[in-house]
Amino acid sequence: MNREEKAELIAELQAELGQAASILLTDMTGMDVESVNSLRVEFRKAGVKYRVAKNTLIRRAVEGTDAEALGALLTGPTALAWHNEEPAIPAKIVKEFVKNNNKFVVKGAYIDGQSFAGVTSLTTLADMPSKDELRSRLLGLMKRVPGKFLALVETPPRKFLAVLLAYEDKLKEGQA
Repeated sequence: MNREEKAELIAELQAELGQAASILLTDMTGMDVESVNSLRVEFRKAGVKYRVAKNTLIRRAVEGTDAEALGALLTGPTALAWHNEEPAIPAKIVKEFVKNNNKFVVKGAYIDGQSFAGVTSLTTLADMPSKDELRSRLLGLMKRVPGKFLALVETPPRKFLAVLLAYEDKLKEGQA
């Protein structure tokens, strides 16, 4: 690879990783081609981008950005997985993949200016709710609070009406 190609790759990585919601660093040393290809297929289905690159090129691509903290995790063969909108999607796919492929190693992750080392980063990211889950929780909360408020406001008049009706029944019994 000549200098121009390297510069193009660095610029491409900078642009791609600059838009990433999260970045997952992995090592697939010792894995068979079939397993790696099945992982790539899963990533493609979910819109996750996956790229193997030299550590020096990755380091140069993240230099001067928030993701510069990844530099400490760039040792040995490295593959990057990222999604531009949902930070948890790559981690969820990898978490399932690791169950059946013990040679696949998660080096660490990057999200919102922080880098995390090791498998804990995978579980942390994989357990995060997606944007759609958060939206549905928020909408449920917005729907539930007014309903509870209306029930609370409606209860005293209903009870007061029940007391008046009971008193009316008592008065009718007294006249009869």
